[in-house]
Amino acid sequence: MVLLCPLLAVVGCREEKAAEPLQSLKPAPLPSLATGGSRASGDGGPVARGDVPESVPVYGEALPSNALRLALAGEHARLGDETFEPSSPASIARLAERVKGREVVLVPDADTFLAQVSELLAMLRDSAETVWLAHPDAPVAYPLVLRDEEGFREWLAEVAPGKLRIIQRADGFELSTSVGKLPGPDANGPSVPVREGRQDLATLRHGLGLLKGRFKQSEDICLVPSFGTEVSQAARALGAVYTAPGEPLFDTLCLVFPTPPRVRDGG
Repeated sequence: MVLLCPLLAVVGCREEKAAEPLQSLKPAPLPSLATGGSRASGDGGPVARGDVPESVPVYGEALPSNALRLALAGEHARLGDETFEPSSPASIARLAERVKGREVVLVPDADTFLAQVSELLAMLRDSAETVWLAHPDAPVAYPLVLRDEEGFREWLAEVAPGKLRIIQRADGFELSTSVGKLPGPDANGPSVPVREGRQDLATLRHGLGLLKGRFKQSEDICLVPSFGTEVSQAARALGAVYTAPGEPLFDTLCLVFPTPPRVRDGG
């Protein structure tokens, strides 16, 4: 006792506090969409599960009144009476001058795919003041932070909780986080599967609400569509981030687009 605690008579032995068990250091588990029953629809009412996705109200921001409207049409884009070809360096340079420092609203058609607008989105990221994506079915739009593949990887590498993203696939939406994906009805499938060939936006909105409750400090979220996704479908997915007009669950919406071919090739 003298050797182990020579100062016992003066200060007494200091009892070391036991280390926290490793189990307590694990992050809290994610909520799940796998449970049955009903779920919130986004407008306050219950939505029963069924084979056909429930229609949900479309929410977003009011269309900016002073923004330039840039209409997408496959390999082309229209601004007023002018038509531009983003894959042409000369054409996109002219368009860049027109939109420099301006607010721009992208107006998608039904048949333009994300892979077709990579040059256009890269230019808008670098030239426009703010880029909005209009919803194809309602007079609302979504302000976007545009990130190519490299920018998305840099965002993921930031040290911050959450890093929430909506992976938009042909078979549904996968809701991914820094600690794994939000579980859905099939452990091997997306968090929110396609039902009867249609996006299940009601369940997507509910799942995003669960993630916001789990990651209360997260202020941004990225939508990562497959590059064969129609731009209009990406816009519909962004509507699920809103629970009421002008009330998004997350303050910043990011859209990830494919790196333009010329940049990939080093040209």
